[in-house]
Amino acid sequence: MRKNILGVGIVGAGLIGTRRARIIQTTGNGRVVVVADTDSARAAEFAQKYGCERAKNWKELAKRSDIEVVIIAVPNKFIKPIAIAAFKNGKHVFSEKPLGRNVAEAEAIVKAAKKYRRLLKVGFNHRFHPAIFTAKKLFDEGRIGRILFIRGRYGHGGRLGMEKEWRFQKDISGGGELLDQGVHLIDLMRWFAGEFKEVYGITDTKFWNTKLDDNAFAILRNKKITASLHVSTTNWKNVFSFEIFGDKGFLTIDGLGRSYGEETLIIGKRKPEFGVPEIEVFKFSEDPSWEDEWKNFIGALTQRKKLIGDGFDGWEANRIVGAIYESSKRKKVVKL
Repeated sequence: MRKNILGVGIVGAGLIGTRRARIIQTTGNGRVVVVADTDSARAAEFAQKYGCERAKNWKELAKRSDIEVVIIAVPNKFIKPIAIAAFKNGKHVFSEKPLGRNVAEAEAIVKAAKKYRRLLKVGFNHRFHPAIFTAKKLFDEGRIGRILFIRGRYGHGGRLGMEKEWRFQKDISGGGELLDQGVHLIDLMRWFAGEFKEVYGITDTKFWNTKLDDNAFAILRNKKITASLHVSTTNWKNVFSFEIFGDKGFLTIDGLGRSYGEETLIIGKRKPEFGVPEIEVFKFSEDPSWEDEWKNFIGALTQRKKLIGDGFDGWEANRIVGAIYESSKRKKVVKL
C-alpha cells in the first residue's frame, strides 16, 4: 500500500459514484485510478472528468494491482459479486447501502471480508451529518440521560415514472422504500439504542404501480427502548425527522439540507420541576457528511481509527429490514 495515497477503483459512474470521486479529489486522501460502468459513454465522461482509466468491466477492475480500494456504487443486486471479487483480489471495499438485497447477501459479504482480512465499509453517511453526529456526541456525554424512545420519519415527494425505476424492481433492489431509505433510520436507531430484540411492521403499497412497498411502518424494541419509524415515497414533500427522548431531556433533528430543509438540531433539558424545558438550537448550513465519512474510512485503513458504519452494521440493518417484511407478511411480532 502506498503511503497515504490509496489507489481507488469505482464501480458505478452514476450520481453516487461521481460524488465519491469528487470527495476523493477534494480531500486528497486517495486517487481515483479506474472506473467501470455498464454504460460506456457514462464511464468515458467520468474518466475524462476525474483523469482516470476505464476498465472493461468490474471483474477487470477488481484484478488491478494499482488499486487498494474498490468503491461499489451500483444497484443492490450487483453488490455481492463485486464485493466478494474485490476481497478475493486483496482489495478493501466501500459499498453503498444497503449491503445487498437481503440479509443472506449481507452475511456473505461480511464473511468474505473476514475470510480475506479486508476492511468493509457501508455507506451510512447519515451518521456523519453534522446534526446527527453532534447529537450522538451530546448523547454519549449523558446530556439527555437514559433513552426512553426514538421516533424517525424519512420520506420524499416522488417523481413521475419512479415505479419503473430499478428501486421498484424486486430482482434488482430486493425491497422497496423500507430497504432504500429505511435502512438509514434503522442504522441510526441501532447507533443510539444498541441491538433490538423484536420488531413489528407493516409494509404497504399505497400509491405507486409496483409490487414493492412504497410505505413502511415499524416498531423496534429491546428491553429498555422502543423505536418507531415511518418511511414513505408518498410524502409529496421531502422530510427527515429523527428524535431521541431520554429521562433527562431530548434531541431532535429535522432536515438534511437542500430539499429536505435546513438541518437543525434541538437539545431540550427537562427541568426538575418540569414545565417548559431549557432549549438550545443548532443550525447547520453545510453538509460535510460525505467528506467526513471518507476521511473516517481512510483513517481506519491507515491509522487504525474506529470505522463508523462497518459491514456488521450493514448486515444488522438488512436483518432488521428482513424481519419487518416477515412481520408484515405474518401479521405478528418477529423475534430477532
